[in-house]
Amino acid sequence: MEQIKTQSDLYNKLKPALRTKKHEMYLEGFKVVREIDIWNCCKELYWKKSNNLSLASMVNDILNTKTDDYEKYMMSIIKQGD
Repeated sequence: MEQIKTQSDLYNKLKPALRTKKHEMYLEGFKVVREIDIWNCCKELYWKKSNNLSLASMVNDILNTKTDDYEKYMMSIIKQGD
């Protein structure tokens, strides 16, 4: 199995799942969604305090992120900017 050495490598491995989630959210009415925002949301909500995550579990987290959780995360980021 190929070793993932950097966060950038990991992001690139997860890009198809991020793209899929972005498209799903677009169809739900979120017209301005970026893959990096989904990545950061999952990083903050799910992966920050986890150890030994598998790619499969990370893909699962991405695809099962609730739109409400993403929206709350983005609102908290916007409020931090104020």
